[in-house]
Amino acid sequence: MSRLSIQASTPLCLLQDAGRFGVRHLGVTQGGAADWRSMSWANWLLGNGLDAPVIEITLGGFTVVAEEDCVLALAGADLGAQVDGEALAPWRSFRLNKGQQLQFTQPLLGARAYLAAPGGFDAPKVLGSSATVVREELGGLDGMGRALAKEAQLSYSGSSLILLRELAREQVPDFKLNTPLDLVLGAQIGEFSGQSSFDAFNSVWTLDSRADRMGIRLLGTALQYQGKPMISEGIPLGAVQVPPDGQPIVLLNDRQTIGGYPRLGALTPLALARLAQCLPGTQVRLKPVVQDVAHREQVEYLLRFSAR
Repeated sequence: MSRLSIQASTPLCLLQDAGRFGVRHLGVTQGGAADWRSMSWANWLLGNGLDAPVIEITLGGFTVVAEEDCVLALAGADLGAQVDGEALAPWRSFRLNKGQQLQFTQPLLGARAYLAAPGGFDAPKVLGSSATVVREELGGLDGMGRALAKEAQLSYSGSSLILLRELAREQVPDFKLNTPLDLVLGAQIGEFSGQSSFDAFNSVWTLDSRADRMGIRLLGTALQYQGKPMISEGIPLGAVQVPPDGQPIVLLNDRQTIGGYPRLGALTPLALARLAQCLPGTQVRLKPVVQDVAHREQVEYLLRFSAR
């Protein structure tokens, strides 16, 4: 068993995996990595299962020291990572020798970085997952939903006898990409005013600073719902709810399981991964797509991981 010692952390640094499934009927949310693409590539670089537990580091402020020689992998945002003061770019595996320090300073490109270890970081499974959901006190290193804290130990049991790899340039997600976010239309889309239906997909939306792993508020032209009051219903990942103030909210991994606000629809998984890397103040657009197209694009992307 190998270990890393946490020297600095923030409440935004969490142990995550693919999330908790099959338990929403119990009122338990999904959790899991906000940017599933980056989590998967970090694991791919080490030959792990794509859903192995990783560290999700949001905005930086995280530092670990190796207690033994090890090989780790880094994907996702460029948070100014440094090994003993030397810059470390993401999308590669790398060696960290005993006593060396890995530090994440501040966002340079993107918002969330993912640190993977051989075999995945050790943590108990709660309802089938190690994903940390602080609000529900589930997951994490001790199963109690706590964020990673200074002086905690990260352990893993996989072998570090791994050839170093770097993700091919054409596979690296482009965090500067400014194309619209794909949205699969929802059941209430026809209950918005005609002008609002137009504005939803022809306006620029600004990501509000009121954002966390539950959801991100979009600021822009207020949308008007004209339908009857709704009975609360299940909410999928990426659902775009419109509360009475008309400002949409994109619901993320730690969302509530039911809600009664009307929805434009839901962002596709690929659109959600892009959104997870956007900082407050970023401007985005929405684009309607049909479910068949979204499903085909998702399957095509997943096939990229089959090349080992």
